[in-house]
This record gives sequence, C-alpha cells and structure tokens, in this order.
Amino acid sequence: MTGNRRFLGAVLAVGMLGGCEPLDDGGGGGIGDVLFTRGFAFVRENDRNVFVVDDDGDANSPQRLTTVGGAYWPSVSRNGRSVVFVQRSGGATALLTVPTSGGSPSTLFRANDPACARGCANFRTPTFSPDGRSVVFVFSPANSSQTALARINTDGSGFQELTPNNVIAYGAPSFVPNGSAVVAGAGSGLNQLDQIAYIPLNGGTIIYSALSAGVQFIENRVAVSPSGGQVALDGRLTSGGTRIYIGQLSGSNVGALQRVTNSGPGSEESWPTWTGASQLGFLVSAGGSDTGIYRASVGAGSTGSVSLAVPSAAEPSYGPL
Repeated sequence: MTGNRRFLGAVLAVGMLGGCEPLDDGGGGGIGDVLFTRGFAFVRENDRNVFVVDDDGDANSPQRLTTVGGAYWPSVSRNGRSVVFVQRSGGATALLTVPTSGGSPSTLFRANDPACARGCANFRTPTFSPDGRSVVFVFSPANSSQTALARINTDGSGFQELTPNNVIAYGAPSFVPNGSAVVAGAGSGLNQLDQIAYIPLNGGTIIYSALSAGVQFIENRVAVSPSGGQVALDGRLTSGGTRIYIGQLSGSNVGALQRVTNSGPGSEESWPTWTGASQLGFLVSAGGSDTGIYRASVGAGSTGSVSLAVPSAAEPSYGPL
C-alpha cells in the first residue's frame, strides 16, 4: 500500500453475503485502482460512506461502495467479498451489505423487525461470522437503556438474541476463529465497558474478565486475533487518553493487558483491527489533525514506528485474514 508515511512521535512500546432486499436509494461503485482482495474497509467522517482499499492499491484513491451517506461501522467478510454496515436514516437503523467489488447495497435486517420480540433499535457494530453465514451485532431492546447482542443469518432469517434478559450493556463483538463464541466489552453502559465478556453462541454461561494495566473502560472495540490467542482493545485510561492494549485469550478468560504503542501527548488511539498474526491496524488522531489508520507490529522483540496506512478514515475493519 502506498499511503503517505509519517511519524506521530510514535514508537512501539512492547516487546453469499448480499442481503435479501435491494436498497432503493442506490450506491456502489466509485474510485479505486485495484480490485479488493485484502485490505481495509472504513468510512469517512465528512460524508459517511463506505470505502475499501486493497493492500496493493493506492490508499489515497480508495473505492467508494456507497453514495448516500449515513453509513457506520463497516466490517469485511472472511472471504473478502462483502461488507456489512449500519445505515442510519431519519433516526432509524438497518443492517446492510454491499459487495467489495461494487454494486447496490442490500438490506439484511431492519430495526423493529417482527422477528425481534422485544423490539430492536439503534443497531451498531455488526461483524460477520467466520463461515460468512451470519452477522452478530449490537442493538438496543425497546424501552431499555442497555445494549444487547443478536445474531441474524445473511439471508435475513434466524434472528436470535445472544444476551437475553440482559441487565448490562455490551459493545462491539468479535468472533473467535472457530465461530463458537464472540468476545465483547461489557459494563453498565456503552461508555462504561469495564469488563471483557466471552459469550458462547450455544447459550452457555457468559464469562467476564476484568480490565487491568490502568485501563478504566473499553472505548470502542475488543478484537480477537486470527489465531484466537490474543485480544486487542482500545483502553481509556484512568489518567486520561485512549491507547491500544493486547491481552492473552486463554479459553474464555483474558489475561493481563499490555500496552502496544505510545503515540505521545495529545494523540488518541482507537478501533483496533488485526491485519495479521502479529500486526494491528488502528486509528490515530493527534490534536486537530485528520484521523487516519495506522499499523504497528505486536510481539516481543518488535521494533519500529507506527506507520500511516490510510489517511482520512474512521471505524476501520481489515480482511480477510
């Protein structure tokens, strides 16, 4: 990828899938010089459309997949052929899919669909299962201030609540590699996710792990590594600021957290996404500068800087892995 490279005073600190209903208001296509096979999906804050850029493409010329705006939290499928995202329009939300090759978005699931007995609204942060047959996402049950997790098949059938009768909130989910469970932040609200939840999809007991290393809350996302042996998260510190941390995932438990990077005073790090077995992509913003996607190696003995991968981006997802 040929995005502009620069430093932010940052050094490494550690040692099938289209939905079932066509969208009426168009979208798809746009600019881009390389067919997408592996790389980042993201949105831009100025117009809220979905973009993709292949690792072999020009990061300054991504392919735009939507045109009507209102898009949030895109996630690439494990085969790299589709992106699922949330569409906001007039206060309502829906889950949509769009091919990474371009084309019209399709509606997968709408808020307050009759299949959701409690009433579903305010969809957030969808993610594909490893086999590409379902999507897990965050929603708000009717008349509840808490958020829950649900699963829907990619043909629009089979809605299932994964955290029924929840009394706490759940954040952005991430699948373990075999698809048997998701890992997500949990807490008293979306702004107070102070635990890491391991949620079996077979209805088994949810296991909670405490945060550590001075991390007070999970800002946005917990992301499971391709091997399933680690998680990455953006931790909000008790001393202020948000930084990227990793922890070992052993069975259903997350061990002590370790800080990955140090972008210096005034910088914020968020939205981690694994780009390889020992590499992370994440957002970095510094003061009033434009937010971009950066990469850093993870692991003992790693050295080097955080490098810019994609400028002018938000809410990144990487795939396939």
